Amino acid sequence: MMAFLPNLHGTAIIIGDRGVLIRGASGSGKTTLALALLTVSRNAGRHATLVADDQVLVAPRENRLICLAPPRIAGLVEVRGLTPRPVAHAQSAVIDLLVSLVEETDAPRYSEDCWSEIAGCRLLELMLPSRNVNGALAALAVCLSLPPFD
Repeated sequence: MMAFLPNLHGTAIIIGDRGVLIRGASGSGKTTLALALLTVSRNAGRHATLVADDQVLVAPRENRLICLAPPRIAGLVEVRGLTPRPVAHAQSAVIDLLVSLVEETDAPRYSEDCWSEIAGCRLLELMLPSRNVNGALAALAVCLSLPPFD
C-alpha cells in the first residue's frame, strides 16, 4: 500500500487518458474550471471524470504522481453557495499536467515549458489566471487536444 502525503488544496480530474491537478487559492475557480473541463470533454465524446475536489491526497509511485480523494469527501464536489454534491468519480489518477491558478499579474502571457515538483515528481505546469474559466478552457483545450484543437 502506498503512503500518501498530507493532502493538497486542489482538484484532480481525468480527461481522456490524462490526469490533471488544478491548484490555487480558495475561491480561485478550481472547481468551476474542473466542472467546465468535464463538460467540454464529455460533450466532445471524451472520457472525463472527477477524482477529488478541494482536497487531494498525493503519493509518488515510480516517479509519477498519484492522486485520490480523502475518503470522507470521495465523490463529492463543492458548488459555491450549496452543500457538496455527489458526482461520478474515479478512485485515483496518475497526474500528467499541473494547472496553477494564479493572480492575473502572475500569469505569463505566453508560457514556456514550466515544470514543478510535487512529492518528488516532476510535472508540466501551466500557470493560468484565476477566476477566468473561458481563458483557462482555451489554454487547456490546446494542452489536452480538445475541440477545436483536437
